[in-house]
Amino acid sequence: MSRRRSNRVKNSKYVTSPGRVTIIDDCEEDEYLHHRSCWKHIAVLNKRVSKPKRAKELQILKLTAPCFYDECTRRGRSKRRIKCKYLASKLRKKLNSKAFVAYLESFSDEKKNSFVYLDCLWFSMYKSENQNIRSSVFDSIKTKQIFSKKYVFLPIVYWSHWTLLIFCNFGEDLDSDNTCMLFLDSLQTTDSSQRLEPDIRKFVLDVYRTEGRTEDPRLVDEIPLHVPVVPQQTNDVECGSFVLYYIQRFIEDAPEKFSVDDMPYFMKEDWFSHKDLEEFCDKLDSLGTIH
Repeated sequence: MSRRRSNRVKNSKYVTSPGRVTIIDDCEEDEYLHHRSCWKHIAVLNKRVSKPKRAKELQILKLTAPCFYDECTRRGRSKRRIKCKYLASKLRKKLNSKAFVAYLESFSDEKKNSFVYLDCLWFSMYKSENQNIRSSVFDSIKTKQIFSKKYVFLPIVYWSHWTLLIFCNFGEDLDSDNTCMLFLDSLQTTDSSQRLEPDIRKFVLDVYRTEGRTEDPRLVDEIPLHVPVVPQQTNDVECGSFVLYYIQRFIEDAPEKFSVDDMPYFMKEDWFSHKDLEEFCDKLDSLGTIH
């Protein structure tokens, strides 16, 4: 059964990317702390050093570390200031992905046999221009035979932002109605799915070739990529924790047999509350998954 290319991406409404901005003067000195992960932070600090970066270097930084601050919906100041400040401090800590993998081992054997969790650095390593780094990704893929599982979780850390890609039923024929990709993003207004889609499809094709499968590139290009409307982050530090919680909840809620016809299933805007996320972070903190 063939699919029309024009219908392959099904997502929520998008907004256009921010327009061009002035490299140095766009961010005031007292605002740069709001831009810890993007080029504006570097641009402000650049004023203070004796050998500042050249304008061309900063232009490159704009492309590799774009600013998402204005795209993030922020809540008003909470009356629970102490608790919110405590949560934010935890979310700013480094996520220990190895500890999280160990945490996933707590699921039943039936659940564990249905999925595989890939390293969050794989995709950025795959996009590296260094051939040795790219080769190391494919060496790991050969040992895992990842597409033999019902669900494959690939956290993507790119542009200083975490998103989650889920491959569903890739062990079946590619023209099956149940084969699809899910892209879960806690900051959907950044258009990450559209920006990454060409590389995602190329990654899928390269994985098949690494596993010795000769899939038709046209079929790979027609696999539907769904972008469900899921709960969104409310500050600039929660994306990693959202991705881990997306995985946790998906494993718990996913049906025994996933069907595209029943989309979006549980993956809706009210899938879980911010309080649920806080309790999840408390649990990870107690297990040493964030430190």
